[in-house]
Amino acid sequence: MSASSTSKDRLIDVQLDGESFERATPDVEHERAVAIFDLIEENSFKPIGDSGGPYKLILSVVEKRLVFRILREDGSDVVSHVLSLTPFKRIIKDYFMICDSYYEAIRTSSPQQIEAIDMGRRGLHNEGSQTLMDRLSGKIEVDFDTARRLFTLVCVLHWRG
Repeated sequence: MSASSTSKDRLIDVQLDGESFERATPDVEHERAVAIFDLIEENSFKPIGDSGGPYKLILSVVEKRLVFRILREDGSDVVSHVLSLTPFKRIIKDYFMICDSYYEAIRTSSPQQIEAIDMGRRGLHNEGSQTLMDRLSGKIEVDFDTARRLFTLVCVLHWRG
């Protein structure tokens, strides 16, 4: 059992508000499920000023803003935080573009070219993760790996397939 699975400062459930996110292709739905599984499997998550975890998270989009609704294990409300998606637009767009290049390169390019594209892809993912950590600063304490998993989920939520 990992340390994060025994900590109170963690997510035990992540749900997507069905009204906020359109149903997508089976491939996209699978990617969303994997992103949620990976996030729940290992994370460090603590709303600032609260000590009552573990937590459940409901993500939704309201008026082009990402809403983090945080609940206790018993379903009682802890806090909600709203983040503008504007700081993520360019990163997500560039990330999808480089992912497309990466998947194309896998079929047609040399290992060195694939590795170079993958390094760029990982760099953009890290940038998005750091932006998310910065936007959550003072609201929710997360480690970098949790921010990476959350950013993956934010990206998958925007992927229509």
